[in-house]
Amino acid sequence: MTAVTPDTELSLSFQNQRAVISPWGASLRRYLLIDDDGQKLDIVWGYSGGSRKRGGQGDVLMPFPGRISNGRYSFDGRPFHLECNDKEGPNAIHGFVRNLPWHVREALAHKVTCEIRLDAETYAARGYPFSLHISVTYELDAQSLSCAFVVKNIGDRAAPVGVGFHPYFTVGTSLIDEAETQIPGAGYLEFNERLAPTGSIMDVVGTSWDYRQFRAVARQRFNHCYVHLERDAEGMATASLRHAASGRAIDIVMDSAFSAVVVYTGDAIADAPRAALAIEPMTCATDAFNHPEWGLKRLDPDETFAGRYHVRHRLMK
Repeated sequence: MTAVTPDTELSLSFQNQRAVISPWGASLRRYLLIDDDGQKLDIVWGYSGGSRKRGGQGDVLMPFPGRISNGRYSFDGRPFHLECNDKEGPNAIHGFVRNLPWHVREALAHKVTCEIRLDAETYAARGYPFSLHISVTYELDAQSLSCAFVVKNIGDRAAPVGVGFHPYFTVGTSLIDEAETQIPGAGYLEFNERLAPTGSIMDVVGTSWDYRQFRAVARQRFNHCYVHLERDAEGMATASLRHAASGRAIDIVMDSAFSAVVVYTGDAIADAPRAALAIEPMTCATDAFNHPEWGLKRLDPDETFAGRYHVRHRLMK
């Protein structure tokens, strides 16, 4: 492959499904169906060309998803300071890899794997003196699009690791207000005015943020990190989006590696507010580098950490 740029894109196809992946950030740029009439039905609200990305569409968030308050954290008794690159306040946000070129290790008609290496020598000055090898695989099968990650510690010291993904979903409505969503979180993080966690987890019971059963999005302004995910007998947690009038529904099914999910209505996206709903699978909660009990992975040398989520489109009965 020629040099990877923000405009580099790879197309996947399986039966009536199509997906577009870019090795620039290993990002998911589109996922859609072709119906019997040849019409395109978007599942992921996406884009083409690096300059057209809005609101973090399809980004891979490693080695930390969400915000780290004031860009500061401690690990194994040592303090570190990350670049504060959050437009909402003095925080570090969403890791390093979403604006980097990844190497394409495998590219098939229905599957692509991208990989990247983070070296301690390069990122020590940016507050992350740890070495990781990361791969992300997107694959279409008869039922879904899956996204799998593998992170390996290739350094000589333990590393703090969090993984997240930032897809936006649509069921064909002009505004997400017209859709209904179901979120499996029994709790959510309390945020301060800078969108950094206060350290408290709020119970959803009896609040307007309890979406464990389908409810209309309506005018809710989601920018919430849900935790205490409810799971089925196989350990899977499922978030869903649906639109009764069209009969369309989407399920985002997360394995046990994912302990949190961020839900965002995109109100701050200047040219397309509330066009879609971000449902972001995360292996740890926002600011878990300062609250390791919220799912932070301590990855020892030579240890690997892996997980997978699936996106499934279905017609409502």
